[in-house]
Amino acid sequence: MTSKWLNVETTKNIIWSFVRTFLIVGLSFVILYPIFLKLSIAFKHKDDIYDPTVVYIPKHFTLENFQYVIETMNYLQVLVQSFFLSGGTMILTTIACALAGYGFARFKFKGRNLLFALVILTILVPPQTIMVPTYINYRDFDILGIIGLFQSGQGINLIGTYWPFIISSITGMGLKAGLFIFIFRQFFRGFPKEIEEAAEVDGAGVFRTFFTIMLPNAVPAIITVMLFSFVWQWNDIFYTTMFLDNARVMSMQLQTVGATIAHQISTQSGGGVGGVDPFYVSMLVNTSILLAILPLIILYLFVQRHFVESVERTGVVG
Repeated sequence: MTSKWLNVETTKNIIWSFVRTFLIVGLSFVILYPIFLKLSIAFKHKDDIYDPTVVYIPKHFTLENFQYVIETMNYLQVLVQSFFLSGGTMILTTIACALAGYGFARFKFKGRNLLFALVILTILVPPQTIMVPTYINYRDFDILGIIGLFQSGQGINLIGTYWPFIISSITGMGLKAGLFIFIFRQFFRGFPKEIEEAAEVDGAGVFRTFFTIMLPNAVPAIITVMLFSFVWQWNDIFYTTMFLDNARVMSMQLQTVGATIAHQISTQSGGGVGGVDPFYVSMLVNTSILLAILPLIILYLFVQRHFVESVERTGVVG
């Protein structure tokens, strides 16, 4: 009887191992196949496009596609500006959301639940529904009418500058800030209150307790929020297009890279746009996309272990 039960359990374990392996391999293929395909295309020579024997592995490996795209996109300048924008908003958003999350987790005040419900509401409401008032707010930026007193009733136009990103990040209203506040709030709620009480007995104030005790122990939540904030800002098109007209950042460059490359090729060849090879343009666009996500892949490789541990400890799922 015992032997029969062991055989059943062994069979179940084998089946479950097979199903789990199948799911992992399938998901890995879905995620990695587009990147592998872009790598294959990026290293192909122009002659390999029309060679039916070339599928994934190029016959003529070349770096000309990377060189051409880097020069056409002005890649280094775009890379620096993108890092500046994404890194700046990442730091400001992390600080603001950590303070807000700590306040919701540790302090009891009237209307706390209502305010936190509004924070959750910012996660659920699509940003497109408040696009017009958000744009008007930063086009005629005024603080309680104070600026208008010195500007003949008009606010300051912040459109076309980085100030909308700075202000929204500092005030905890940046990209996905509601989710980040929720992450910090859930993380700080798991801290023993005795730690804060001991710090209070030693004479530490609220901010000293937060910066010297709570924040150093919140490294998993900080890493999670910083990575999410950086990546989402790097890939953001909605707010970047709305606030920055002609900014040379990666997400906006990718929107026009196809037309830019086609125009560049037609100018160099002396022909019209209609004479440009669309397959060659598609190859260069794939190369530009690979260059755009390359910094994110390198960043993930360096912080992969810390990121996985952070997600496990903060309970972020989905």
